[in-house]
Amino acid sequence: MEFDKKQMIEQLKLEIQVIEKGGYLPSVREPRKDPRIFRDSVSCLNLGLEEKREPCDDCYLIQFVPPEHRDKEDPCHFIPLNDRGDTIKSLEGSRDKQQVALLDWLYSTLARLEKEVARSK
Repeated sequence: MEFDKKQMIEQLKLEIQVIEKGGYLPSVREPRKDPRIFRDSVSCLNLGLEEKREPCDDCYLIQFVPPEHRDKEDPCHFIPLNDRGDTIKSLEGSRDKQQVALLDWLYSTLARLEKEVARSK
């Protein structure tokens, strides 16, 4: 599926805002429950659902997932976030490392997509 780069840019900006505003920190109402990165975000097609109704293939993030991980439960957790190949999955247990790596990836991916859109004009 082809995704509109301008829409992807807006979604990436939204993810950045979610992280910068503490959206992946435990809530006051449920302090023992850690929100799942991407899965508990407003950009997830299945936000708030215990079971997925929409396939992850319909999400813009799928194109950043290596093909060998696209059939996983949460394929977006297998997006390589840096040159070392760290992923949300590989950094489990360290929320701070996850968020730092994710923010770096979001900013670099956003910059790359914005350049691509600017060149295509």
